[in-house]
Amino acid sequence: HILQASNETLPAPEVDTLQGKVKGKFATLKGSSKPVSIFLGIPFAKAPVGPRRFAPPEPVEPWKDVKDTTSFPPMYVRWLVSEGVCLSINKFPSSFHKHSEDCLYLNIYTPANPKTCSLPAQVMVWIHGGGLVSGGASNFDGLALATHENVVVVTIQYRLGIWGFLSTGDEHSPGNWGHLDQVAALHWIQDNIAKFGGDPNNVTIFGESAGGESVSVLVLSPLAKNLFHGAISESGVALSPCMFRRNTSVGAQQVAAASGCPTHSSASMVQCLRQKSEKDLLETTKKMKFFSLDLSKDPKKRYPFLTTVIDGMVLPKDPEAILAEKNFNTVPYILGVNKHEFGWFIPKAMGYPLSEKTLDQKMATKLLLKSFPLVNLSEKQSIDAIAEYLGDTEDPTKKKDQFMDLMGDVMFCVPTVLTARGHRDAGAPTYMYEFQYRPSFVSEMRPKSVEGDHGDDVYSVFGMPFLKGGASQEEAKLSRMVMKFWGNFARHGNPNGKGLPHWPEYSQKEEYLKIGPQTKAAMGLKHREVVFWTTLKSTKDRSVGTPLAREES
Repeated sequence: HILQASNETLPAPEVDTLQGKVKGKFATLKGSSKPVSIFLGIPFAKAPVGPRRFAPPEPVEPWKDVKDTTSFPPMYVRWLVSEGVCLSINKFPSSFHKHSEDCLYLNIYTPANPKTCSLPAQVMVWIHGGGLVSGGASNFDGLALATHENVVVVTIQYRLGIWGFLSTGDEHSPGNWGHLDQVAALHWIQDNIAKFGGDPNNVTIFGESAGGESVSVLVLSPLAKNLFHGAISESGVALSPCMFRRNTSVGAQQVAAASGCPTHSSASMVQCLRQKSEKDLLETTKKMKFFSLDLSKDPKKRYPFLTTVIDGMVLPKDPEAILAEKNFNTVPYILGVNKHEFGWFIPKAMGYPLSEKTLDQKMATKLLLKSFPLVNLSEKQSIDAIAEYLGDTEDPTKKKDQFMDLMGDVMFCVPTVLTARGHRDAGAPTYMYEFQYRPSFVSEMRPKSVEGDHGDDVYSVFGMPFLKGGASQEEAKLSRMVMKFWGNFARHGNPNGKGLPHWPEYSQKEEYLKIGPQTKAAMGLKHREVVFWTTLKSTKDRSVGTPLAREES
């Protein structure tokens, strides 16, 4: 078992927050003698229901009794998608968790006994991924990270999908509700975390996929100023084309139409959608087919995700402009990607017809054109990109691999490098990595050639080999190293430390760390690809570049 009852004589940990008392439980990681205090399902905002739907979060009402925080809170309302879309680093499958629109809760794992803690510990706040449409805090067990790194781990929830990101593009529903929830959680942490043995002046936010994108948005947001002191974006940034759109009013109209609401004005749409039951909006969610590729529809009218928008509050302007102006939260920042971001998990979850080992140029072009909502490329740019990546081989097996490289580069790798450069150029300490390892915990169905798929890093970050048995010594060692890097970074704003491979800062030479069985520094991650994509994006009509040779590792 992951959780073992610790010393039975210890009374349950109790903390008096500004809103009221909470009672948690102790747990001890197998092989450790240090109990961790766990508090599950602490509310940080009022339930976002009724008139509070499509509105900023409001502070939670105080309570009089001691609140029992020993069981997982409801996750955001469940929507029908394969269970595999939700990454889980927990012994409890996410199907065991309750689901509800009332979801603004957080979980705390603290190595301190709140009654006797002396020195405050660093705080690491995890923002889960799931395309801004799925996932929950309770899929991630902070026990191993809190135990090994002596940090307070907080996992937070935020509104998702229609509830979290519906934007009419005007004052009726500006959008970014989920990001406002994240800001509200950070305010709650500032006010309360000291009572749990955490240091409010040393908070690192970290997240993966849409969680990494959320971290990147908070780095750029004036609303999050002084609420955190370090940031880690794993496989997701605000420049990712699949997570950010400049115009989302069409998406809101589609949601309204699918819900049987009028679409002639924003006011009537929002008023009607506010009156729908949770069940009604779940039905709409199913009709919207989030997180899927639809080969039959016009890709320019498809919304597989409801995304981050420029709302004038969370994001006052375009992320590219904020980066260029160097006017953002210049905290120390780790950014990284995995070797095969589009290797298996995302194409499988979204229903890409890639089960065969081969792919021809014609089908690759069709798939890229149908991927418009993920890549935001014109037809001309798509054709040029296919020629660039697939044009140097006639081997259909290689063509499939190169198509997957193309998708990973445009969705994750290139935006991450551009974000790292922007952060570095603003004078902030910046570190970059590429993760390449196949965890033992992933599906047997996954091809053996995929090492470092989207999400693979999270198993190491949360210490899965220590939460669940059966991992090799190599995998446990890798996870321990990654936790040390992340813990050092939370403590000092620098991941380096005794007994670890040297991780150089990301400078003009673009040094980064390759993390895997042989962890070592390298230079110029995706340099050639970044040149190609930045030229392509700035070129409206003419072809660019020469075919990219695939990077060998």
